[in-house]
Amino acid sequence: MEAVLSFAKKLWCVKRFIILIVTPLLLLPLLFALPLREGKCLYVVLMMAVFWCTEALPLAVTALFPVFLFPLLGVLPSNKVCPQYFLDTNFLFLSGLVMASAIEEWNLHRRIALRILLIMGVKPAWLILGIMLTTSFLSMWLSNTATTAMMLPIAHAILISLFGDLDTLKENCKIKDKPTGESQRKMHTVPTEMQILTLEERQDVPDKFESLTPAEIRKEAEYQKNVWKGFLIAIPYSASIGGTATLTGTAPNLLLVGSLKNFFPACDLINFGSWFVFACPLMLLFLLLGWLWISFLYGGLNTRLCLKKKDFRAEAEARARAVIKADYEKLGPIQFAEGAIACLFFLFAALLFTRDPKFFPGWSKLFKAGFLSDAVTGVTIVTILFFFPSQKPSIKWWFDKQAPNTPSPPLLSWKKAQESVPWNIILLLGGGFAMAKGCEESGLSSWIGGQLQPLESVSPVVAVLLITVVVASFTELASNTATIIIFLPILAELAMRLQVNPLYLMIPGTVSCSYAFMLPVSTPPNAIAFASGHLVVKDMVRTGVVMNIIGVLVLSLAMNTWGQYIFDLSTYPDWAIVHSANATRALPDIYDHTVKPLNFTL
Repeated sequence: MEAVLSFAKKLWCVKRFIILIVTPLLLLPLLFALPLREGKCLYVVLMMAVFWCTEALPLAVTALFPVFLFPLLGVLPSNKVCPQYFLDTNFLFLSGLVMASAIEEWNLHRRIALRILLIMGVKPAWLILGIMLTTSFLSMWLSNTATTAMMLPIAHAILISLFGDLDTLKENCKIKDKPTGESQRKMHTVPTEMQILTLEERQDVPDKFESLTPAEIRKEAEYQKNVWKGFLIAIPYSASIGGTATLTGTAPNLLLVGSLKNFFPACDLINFGSWFVFACPLMLLFLLLGWLWISFLYGGLNTRLCLKKKDFRAEAEARARAVIKADYEKLGPIQFAEGAIACLFFLFAALLFTRDPKFFPGWSKLFKAGFLSDAVTGVTIVTILFFFPSQKPSIKWWFDKQAPNTPSPPLLSWKKAQESVPWNIILLLGGGFAMAKGCEESGLSSWIGGQLQPLESVSPVVAVLLITVVVASFTELASNTATIIIFLPILAELAMRLQVNPLYLMIPGTVSCSYAFMLPVSTPPNAIAFASGHLVVKDMVRTGVVMNIIGVLVLSLAMNTWGQYIFDLSTYPDWAIVHSANATRALPDIYDHTVKPLNFTL
């Protein structure tokens, strides 16, 4: 038995190498079961899907497979594959990452976060809402991972000022009833060294709990520990939700835009402005319902939400507010660089939103049609970051001989941009676009459409619900980028089979792949929060199941209400009819070649 266990451990150590060797061999029959070109493309697609889901190779390395496999297998020539890795969509995403780097460089994101928390108040439910609103707003522009990593320490300092050390809370939860008051443990709801309150101000705080019985101490400790968990779990969830509100907020949104250009070149309905009008109300509604659920589950919803009481909880809330205010004051007055970044950030968002919002004429109408895209706007603004001075220019400097003759550093240096921009995501986006191009050019998309014929009788409304459930479940075990790369070609073909607007299926598929709430491994934000050591898998599962259900229902509501108006989803558009006609002409040849091989394998 020991020998078997030892051998199993050895296999587990080399599991990635085994996956890399075995997967290509197991998929070889696809080369013979399908038409030649379609089979080769499906071979590459499924191999990449397995490697992405198992992370046998880094995600960005797997994304490079089309560069050499498509040309070697005769699926697509190299001069058609390589340009997919730097489409204008990639440049839009890059501009968003560079802008986020500048915001982080000058701590503007921290100032925004602390200011919102001060405005929202320090009662647990309101503070959870403030944490969620702050995190979701920042994740619209910064990466979800960076936002979570920044917000967790802030939340930790606030929680310590409210409830004291978590280890002490856990001990108090285990207190048993004892007859003598001397053996009772007192609740340590006092601040620790991390707080800015002086030791003298804290000396009298424990006296307020001398009258509490062990049962009361245990009950209060359980309440505080639950609220603590609610804070920690709200941060990664709101980061994932917030990223869906803008095109640059998360990679799947941009993959949708790039895939539409591959599958439906005439479709120009989705840009930064139109997406924001659709996704921001969806994000806010989901965030509100998610806040109610998390606050209800973890004890934040109670009579204290609207009523004022003078007790030890009120004093703890006052200390928490003092901590937030002190952290904000430590930032000092707004520097010139912060103000410049804020102005450029506002200009960045405003120009992207008003370029071509679809529901009113944008400023792009002033230029030649077809020449401008969101990437042009984004790159133009972020270029300014590399030469705009970070110190206030002064005319006196020119006439002051004693002034140092040193140039003012720019708002962002290229070295900082290189260090902070996740270049692997750029490659991952490119791999998704290259895969979509291969599916389209090889005819694999049309072949998939033929296999979806039994689903033609499914109601579109039911199809949206099924898609969101399947994609949200799949993304619990795979990265959201890999998930949407796999599903988008299928959803495009399914839409044509159902004769519905492709956006009606592709948009919910894209958004729902960011709804990964149930497991620590689902997203990096979940993993960061779980790594704090204060959450267990059961906490994420019981909270995440309901969050997923809320997400599915809210997304379906959005697609069938304001989404119908914004994207004209009630009609089957001309740009889809053209593509469908081209695909239909290719189908007879595909089926002539597939009947015999498929019968042979069965």
